[in-house]
Amino acid sequence: MRIFPAIDLYGQKAVRLFKGDYAQMTVYSEDPVSVAKDFEKQGAEYVHVVDLEGAKIGTPAHLDIVSRIAKETSLFVEIGGGIRDMQTVDKYLSVGASRVILGTAAVTDETFLKEALAKHGEKIAVGADIADGKIAIRGWVEKSEYTTDAFFTKMQSLGVKTVICTDISKDGAMKGTNRALYEELGKKYTLDIIASGGVSSIEDVEALAKTGTYGAIIGKAYYMGAIDLRLAIEVAK
Repeated sequence: MRIFPAIDLYGQKAVRLFKGDYAQMTVYSEDPVSVAKDFEKQGAEYVHVVDLEGAKIGTPAHLDIVSRIAKETSLFVEIGGGIRDMQTVDKYLSVGASRVILGTAAVTDETFLKEALAKHGEKIAVGADIADGKIAIRGWVEKSEYTTDAFFTKMQSLGVKTVICTDISKDGAMKGTNRALYEELGKKYTLDIIASGGVSSIEDVEALAKTGTYGAIIGKAYYMGAIDLRLAIEVAK
């Protein structure tokens, strides 16, 4: 299993939200690029970046930071947050991002999703943010009509390779991840599923690795010192 330490960007800083609530934001670093470099020093090969500002306003707000992380580290950089047109996809990939995550757009604009997949293939991932069994959109403030299964079935049929799946109820709460959800999804679908939300202990990492989950995102637990990144990477292997 691959470990994706996370950097959430807002106002050019590395921050974390509690359950996606912009009113409950903690600033962890004034220099997100140095955070990425630190990940690399600890053995990380991947980084999961979210432009929270972009998710809110619908246009990228941290292209320069993503570009610097790609250029100044050897990390595989996946980026999501407010990517709603092909111009933005192309921009991120041109500055060195390895993979672009479509969230709201994957739910609301199937034509765009198909075009992005046709043009960029496996460089396009999809975010599935789950709230009460439904896929949430627009920075988690709205619920779509898609159930979890309907959405995963659709994504698989369209040829999506990677899905970043977040259980919103677990995100930032430091109470463990939804292991049963990822195990169930892994059995049902051939997608590469990256678990996100509530990965808060080495036990969570071990449990997810045992289910055959493709990857796990570690955010708040790293910043709070609850997970040693180097150890998590070893355990995941």
